[in-house]
Amino acid sequence: MGMGAGDRDAAAGARRPRDVPAAPELRAAADDDLWAVARIEHASFSDPWSLRSFQAVLRDPRSFFVVATVRQGGAGGAATVVGYVVGWFAADEGEIANLAVAPEARRHHVGAALLDGAIRTARTRGVSSLYLEVRESNRAARALYASRGFQEIGRRRAYYRRPEEDARVLRLVLPEGRSEKAAEGMQWK
Repeated sequence: MGMGAGDRDAAAGARRPRDVPAAPELRAAADDDLWAVARIEHASFSDPWSLRSFQAVLRDPRSFFVVATVRQGGAGGAATVVGYVVGWFAADEGEIANLAVAPEARRHHVGAALLDGAIRTARTRGVSSLYLEVRESNRAARALYASRGFQEIGRRRAYYRRPEEDARVLRLVLPEGRSEKAAEGMQWK
């Protein structure tokens, strides 16, 4: 699972680039997004997923694969992918497998928007526990996850490669029942 450098959005204080709005648009990933997703993946992780892995996830009906986009040149401009989140939901459990943000869009709440979208979707699908792993050294990502209520429940020794590092296993316990309010405005699978 790669939650590494892509989630530095939690840190404050950086100026917002012209093309990164306060609230990026979230939508289901499509084939046309995969090259941008792979570029962000390679810029974010030392042991990145392959393009073929993202293609497989896109075709997996159990997956949750959402991209964050911003409009270049205002509302009428072309949408550019600046981040993504991949997860799976099965029965009443979910896993966030990968979340990353393009280097130029970090520290602008893109990762937070993606995480919040995944949490909303988990709630609407009746998930009671949502899990993820994060590099021990990734303090910004850990702070973001903690701000949403994730708690450490374990470790995976030497889980990450290049460099080798432990993963902290985190869990978010969600309240029972589907939230109709959380489902409002959702545009992805």
